[in-house]
Amino acid sequence: MSKQKREPTFWEAMIPVLFLIIMLSVNVGFVFREDAISGSNQIILILSATVAALIALRTGIQWEELQDGIVKSISASMSAILILLLIGSLAGTWLLSGIVPAMIYYGLQILNPTIFLFAATIICAVVSLATGSSWSTVATVGIALLGIGKALGLSEGLIGGAIISGAYFGDKMSPLSDTTNLAPAMAGTDLFTHIRYMVYTTVPSIIITLIIFLVIGFTSDTATVTGGIDEVLASIDSAFNINGWLFIVPALVIFMIVRKVPALPALLAGTLLGGLFAIIFQPQALQQVAGGETGALGAYIAVMKALYTDISITTDNEMVNNLLSTGGMYGMLNTVWLIICAMIFGGVMESAGMLQRITKSIVKLAHSTGSLIASTGFTSIFFNFTASDQYLAIVVPGRMYAETYKERGLKPEVLSRTLEDTGTVTSVLIPWNTCGATQASVLGVATFVYAPFAFFCIISPLMTMAFGFLNIKIHRYDDDEVEKEIVIEKNA
Repeated sequence: MSKQKREPTFWEAMIPVLFLIIMLSVNVGFVFREDAISGSNQIILILSATVAALIALRTGIQWEELQDGIVKSISASMSAILILLLIGSLAGTWLLSGIVPAMIYYGLQILNPTIFLFAATIICAVVSLATGSSWSTVATVGIALLGIGKALGLSEGLIGGAIISGAYFGDKMSPLSDTTNLAPAMAGTDLFTHIRYMVYTTVPSIIITLIIFLVIGFTSDTATVTGGIDEVLASIDSAFNINGWLFIVPALVIFMIVRKVPALPALLAGTLLGGLFAIIFQPQALQQVAGGETGALGAYIAVMKALYTDISITTDNEMVNNLLSTGGMYGMLNTVWLIICAMIFGGVMESAGMLQRITKSIVKLAHSTGSLIASTGFTSIFFNFTASDQYLAIVVPGRMYAETYKERGLKPEVLSRTLEDTGTVTSVLIPWNTCGATQASVLGVATFVYAPFAFFCIISPLMTMAFGFLNIKIHRYDDDEVEKEIVIEKNA
């Protein structure tokens, strides 16, 4: 006879979360440090899921329910995993074809260290706004900007922070973005009301971010790094046939995404075109990667290696050698492993009702408008931390808080803005979240390295909470609108 099911207590629901936080803190902070993503963090997530499952069984949940929850959670992340694998291959063929080296080559001649972080943020913001995809932005212009910044002598953390800040500003404000469409759908408002309302908090956040990057640029000592740029340019020029035709491929990918071609076919097209352009323009690089093999066989070997494994182009400049290497699809496997383990933990926590139990307790503490907005924000961040998925960080709090916002006379755009200002942008700051793990893997910069400098992603949630507590631009129903809502609900 099966045990009668009951809701977990608050502390039962918190035990797996506390276990996860403590173990990851020890793992990342003291033991494995930057190497934690290579496997130890994955094991911690599995152990945390085990703790959650043992507590869930104690509350009467059947193992079959937990298993279904795990499968459902992993299934929800499959699109992200497939995109991640394709991005690995795209990075390989874009390196081999000279696309990324060309971006670095021309970028070094245009940008200088003083304004680089400011410019990188704006470039990523524009591309992400046009495409609606932070992932595509980081995987294309982001990789090139990272190479340019490193060649200019800037730290990886600062460059990564600028790239992430711009990419997530554009993703958050673009009508083409999936999260920008998801948040108003969960809250019950329309897309363009949601975007217009986000302007109040998002524009100040990006302005502050740009000012910080300008201050850093003008106060840093950059005179010592500009002298080596000519050597870098000469090394890239000697290894690749650099020309403007190479930009046809990224332009086509951006065009496809703007035209709402789904991410997977758009990235696949970009990957294959990269391989084709490598064959057309880079015979020297092909021969080096193919181990000296020439002709059709050499081209096949080189392009295939770029798609699936580590490749590097060797020059006489050590700094350039560090820029001209990538891991292909194989380089993404640790991140895929991390995402699967994170979704196992999130699946157990959700199917056992533990996430819902924790958030229910948080709602009870929200008495004022400011505290309600702050509670919503922290709930979204909590789901990013525990469920490891930005979509769950928008969907679940959106469902939970929608009625409460309405009861307190707050229009749905207040909720949708809060979900975006907190759920979307903080996902990239958490190493085991699908977003944080992906961007760290794509850029080759650990999440904890770039996170302190992703100023936009840090400022956005603080800005929306400050607006709530200070009662700035908080849209409320007037009496006529409340009566209209009641009539609509009665007729529904």
